[in-house]
Amino acid sequence: MKVLLVGGAGREHAIAESVARSKKDPELFTVMSKKNPGIAHLCKDFLIIKETDPQIIDYAIKKKIELAIIGPETPLAAGISDRLWDAGIPVVGPRRLAAQIEFDKAWTRDFMKKYAIAGCPGFKVFRKGEDGTDEFIDELGDVVIKPAGLTGGKGVRVMGDHFDIEGAKVYAKEVLKNDDLVVEERLIGEEFTVQAFVDGKNLAFAPCVQDHKRAYDGDKGPNTGGMGSYSDAKDILPFIKGSDYADAKKIMASVVQAIQKETGVAYQGILYGQFMATAKGISVIEFNARFGDPEAMNVLPILENDFLDVCSSIVNGTLDKINVKFKKQATVCKYAVPAGYPDDPAKDSIVEIGAMKDAILFYSSVYEKDNKIYTTGSRAFGVLGIADTIKEAEMKAQSGLSALKGALHSRRDIGTEELIRKRIQHMNELRAH
Repeated sequence: MKVLLVGGAGREHAIAESVARSKKDPELFTVMSKKNPGIAHLCKDFLIIKETDPQIIDYAIKKKIELAIIGPETPLAAGISDRLWDAGIPVVGPRRLAAQIEFDKAWTRDFMKKYAIAGCPGFKVFRKGEDGTDEFIDELGDVVIKPAGLTGGKGVRVMGDHFDIEGAKVYAKEVLKNDDLVVEERLIGEEFTVQAFVDGKNLAFAPCVQDHKRAYDGDKGPNTGGMGSYSDAKDILPFIKGSDYADAKKIMASVVQAIQKETGVAYQGILYGQFMATAKGISVIEFNARFGDPEAMNVLPILENDFLDVCSSIVNGTLDKINVKFKKQATVCKYAVPAGYPDDPAKDSIVEIGAMKDAILFYSSVYEKDNKIYTTGSRAFGVLGIADTIKEAEMKAQSGLSALKGALHSRRDIGTEELIRKRIQHMNELRAH
């Protein structure tokens, strides 16, 4: 089977590894904006161009691709999925109209309200150049400011974490100069992510994962694309209830159904739901139209099915005919990032890679030159530990990180007992009140 992967970061390396494990004897072709050494090693051939370039379609036709998988959000927003389908190539990755669920936050909140989808917080959409944000911020009192478009996980700002009420008003006006904006109530609780394979009607869910956006230990510092994530040996995380996971799954199923109604397009690909467990139940923070990065690294290596069987079911609308299963193991993924990331990252510095022992290494935003690996300004490597408990998985990931030598930084606290105890305690206090 000839498979095309679009994308070249850590998430795509995890996807490429899953393709390579398939019993279908696949030939992998990849389009990426820079050469990812981990992905390149698994490819029959690769093309270095922008991941939104229409040349992708010509390349896919030329290579007689039978299935395409889109990793990041930008090609979905650029309509690459539509163009591949139109060329007769099935795609794991929703068409542009359906992918709006990620790349237009204003559309998403209005859509949730229109179809009475549960978990929608209080919000108001403001269009570029519009006034009135000050009054609405005063009305809510405690807010999150979200640019409507794609910001690589770094544009959303939260009152209390990033600014006071006056700072929120200033930031809202700044955003409105260039983009639409959503002002919504700030949710208090603990975040968790649920990812699902979707064939247009049926959803197959992965275990819950918790991602960590803040750059430094103790959830301090600026927001990043994600510094690491963990999952438990069961479907839920230690701080959430089974009913939270069940509610998240219901919300995601209702979203898939409503997208078909609203757009006339079946949602085929990956749906990522980011939720907040609160004292009153769960609320929706956002949806993404693809796997998370790093959350893909938590769930794909423990998928028991042949990944290409799952992909074929997605594009054929037959996901209900297979039993998608994940190993009952815990995972901890930690990102090694360039020193100074995200504000002033060390670029073009050499990294030496030693023996990973029990950990799995995913190459992310690095490049290879003269047989040496260099950092860019973005997250460099994902290191994954898999074990029977979160504690053991964390120790494996931490041990793997010590095999990377260079100007790198990583969070040491992700997946530790202390951090998880804090999460449990926080939720217990919220529920008690």
